[in-house]
Amino acid sequence: MKKIKNAIIQGQHKPILVDAFFKENSQPKPIVIFCHGYKGFKDWGAWNLMAEQFSENNYFFIKFNFSHNGGTIEQPIDFPDLEAFGQNNFTKELDDLETVINWIVKNTTFSNEIDTNNITLIGHSRGGGIVTIKAEEDNRIKKVITLAGVSDYKSRFPKDEELDFWRKKGVSFITNGRTQQQMPHYFQFFEDFIAHENRLTIKRAVENLKIPHLIIHGTNDETVTLKEGEIQHQWNPKSDFKVIENANHVFGASHPWNEKNLPKDLQKSTTFCINFITQN
Repeated sequence: MKKIKNAIIQGQHKPILVDAFFKENSQPKPIVIFCHGYKGFKDWGAWNLMAEQFSENNYFFIKFNFSHNGGTIEQPIDFPDLEAFGQNNFTKELDDLETVINWIVKNTTFSNEIDTNNITLIGHSRGGGIVTIKAEEDNRIKKVITLAGVSDYKSRFPKDEELDFWRKKGVSFITNGRTQQQMPHYFQFFEDFIAHENRLTIKRAVENLKIPHLIIHGTNDETVTLKEGEIQHQWNPKSDFKVIENANHVFGASHPWNEKNLPKDLQKSTTFCINFITQN
């Protein structure tokens, strides 16, 4: 298995770190691009093990750090750049994903290893919304999968007095339970959403999808409830909907993940993904 770690590509906003996992066998392989979620990064938990499993099944698997996720080129794990984290927004994440798609499609280095006519996007949590929006608007994407994906961005913003306080102060903070950092959100985050609300409405994207769509959710998801998966399935009745009993938001994984195997619920999710891509 070939692993390319921390390749640097130039994004529209900042450099982006990319990983690629694949069998170097000169066989054109379906491309899978994975997007992490909020307070996430490409090397979180068991994502590397998941990447390896896709590679073993002859997929060209790509994962990357969003340019403003809080990591840096030098330190891609965790959140050394809180200023960048605070300046992140959904539009930037869509731009980053566009950059990664363009990078692999135009990359002559891997021309013998990739099938650019077979690209699947997978997104976890907040990344689920990003891949759904991108899949609906980019005809290069042939399949889309969400893992514990959110159904709505607007409902997650504060309202009324809390929103006014954020507007006046210009920044709000959220505590990272694992690192104990005070992570900023500048008010531009909300302003960017309002400026692009139609594009960033996940319901609109889901209803307009014309490609195979897989929704995977756990019944014990404490962060993005099962109802959010159910409603997306209602918006797109042609979608495949897989419910994993007792699975939590991260499908049993944690960071750091020092086991040699995937947690059983993430293993189930990975198997669902591979079967879905293969059969569609």
